[in-house]
Amino acid sequence: MASRRTTQAFLRTARPASTLLQTPHIASRIRPSRFQHLVQQRQTAAPVRSFSVSALRRNEHAMHAEREADEVDVVIIGGGPSGLSAAIRLKQLANDAGNEDFRVLLLEKAGDMGAHILSGAVIEPSALNELLPDWNSAENESRFEGVTPVTSDRMRFLTAKHAIPIPGPPQMQNHGNYIISLNELVKWLAERAEELGVEVYPGFAASEILYGPGGAVKGVATNDLGIGRNGKPKANYERGMEFHARCTLFAEGCHGSLTKQLIKKFDLRRDSQPQTYGLGLKEVWEIKPENHVKGQVSHTLGWPLPMDTYGGSWMYHFGENKVSLGVVVGLDYPNPYLSPYGEFQRMKHHPFFAKVLEGGKCISYGARALNEGGFQSIPKCAFPGGALIGDTAGFLNVPKIKGIHTSMRSGMLAAEASFKALQDSNTDAVMLYDYEDALRNSSIWKELKEVRNMRPSFHSPLKLFGGIMYSGLEAYVLKGRAPWTLNHPGPDHAATKTADKVKKIEYPKPDGVLSFDILTSVNRTGTNHEEDQPVHLQVKDWDKHAATEYPKFKGVENRFCPAGVYEYVEDETKELGVRFQINAQNCIHCKTCDIKAPSQDINWTTPQGGEGPKYFMT
Repeated sequence: MASRRTTQAFLRTARPASTLLQTPHIASRIRPSRFQHLVQQRQTAAPVRSFSVSALRRNEHAMHAEREADEVDVVIIGGGPSGLSAAIRLKQLANDAGNEDFRVLLLEKAGDMGAHILSGAVIEPSALNELLPDWNSAENESRFEGVTPVTSDRMRFLTAKHAIPIPGPPQMQNHGNYIISLNELVKWLAERAEELGVEVYPGFAASEILYGPGGAVKGVATNDLGIGRNGKPKANYERGMEFHARCTLFAEGCHGSLTKQLIKKFDLRRDSQPQTYGLGLKEVWEIKPENHVKGQVSHTLGWPLPMDTYGGSWMYHFGENKVSLGVVVGLDYPNPYLSPYGEFQRMKHHPFFAKVLEGGKCISYGARALNEGGFQSIPKCAFPGGALIGDTAGFLNVPKIKGIHTSMRSGMLAAEASFKALQDSNTDAVMLYDYEDALRNSSIWKELKEVRNMRPSFHSPLKLFGGIMYSGLEAYVLKGRAPWTLNHPGPDHAATKTADKVKKIEYPKPDGVLSFDILTSVNRTGTNHEEDQPVHLQVKDWDKHAATEYPKFKGVENRFCPAGVYEYVEDETKELGVRFQINAQNCIHCKTCDIKAPSQDINWTTPQGGEGPKYFMT
């Protein structure tokens, strides 16, 4: 079993040196030998992972060599709000108990903390206030400074040319909330976690779940590096590493690749409805000062989305002359010709947005899937050896358009249950019964149950207007007390109609001022993947996929992907006249393909750690 120092020697990251190594009061919490080793590593490490070239690692047998392993108390997969909240709370509890040797290790697949994080975002600060009470205090020198208090709310119903004021439901009132960049908040939370002694490692993708002899989760393994596209090791091949823990918390975010496996293995959806998803696309603009209304929050329904498609848009004025705007499109949309990216680009030409953006500059773009199933779709969250937390479990409050506070709170609840279970039990793996109980007695459960019928109400025969009317009834009269619970009709991919049953949608050509072609937007994400590696978007047979999907859906993959990953290229040598192609380098890790592909034959897996988007201000 490897020591903590072996772990440090193995984990060489591409991020800048952390404040962990530069701040005396933090350094004093670390064992001298470990601190010296960390300093030496940071001083000598190359800006990218260094690989040793040896005869063994040139050999294919190296791929089957035993991996280095380390044992920690809790390992957390994912460095978003829930994962970092769990890590912080665990170390708070351990340090308060005088157990500073209690090891909490967090693995994040992005090359830098926050680089894969994207949200609107307006945060309800209740969980953050509880976790770190001085997070926004003027007396705290390390406070999070990227906050803009909400000053006003607007709700509009859009037609092609007009924006009609409508009342917003009480869940969408934002008094006391803040506009933030979640990308920036996550960076700040990671620093606070390190100050407490959490071992935070960006750039390392957990790709395999490890199980003990009894079937309980006993940790994870990071993926091997230096494997060529042909599946064989290259000269820079490096075996992954195992992390064993009595408790493993999965905070992968929406539709996590390991979470999918856990849900299947432990049948965690046995008592819940299928999850339903949305795709959120976002841009950040710098606008002219005269167009900026600091703290203003706007939401819309209606145009440009068709009446049979759930979704809406937002525009938040924050910081110094910056605007966050975007659209969320429910992935249960029926028309295979619909392009969420195309809808977003033409949306910006509406006068409601165009007059704000006029003379401005787009500085950032990104997209990600989000859970919309709500209360009905929450799976069992605890299993032998660990738990699901945050958006990987699905705690987004859709009518409120907020999930950061619920994700953070779930991480805190899991941390408290984990710490207690580890103190009370000496078994190899724990079962977090207290976490399941705490969820059901928490504000998360209460607020999601109260709004459980709003999202599925949009599937009524009256479509958009039926959903609006029923949601108003729930918001102002029933308030979650209805004796019924509406069902989601089924998985999102099953909602897709064949192309011959719908009207084709033609999108206007981008003007390069307000709207942009997809490759220009992908360039703004900073995404990057090494080409000579196995394609992480797994389709067993590309020709069979094309033969099955293209005649029926006419290239739906090209349209649902917000990053130009999938395309059908003209090819006279193929019977269909087109060839299916995957441009994996463009992938921004939104997971839409895994959710929406009609035949469900695209499996999103983690590429090499440190790859993917490098989001900015998202």
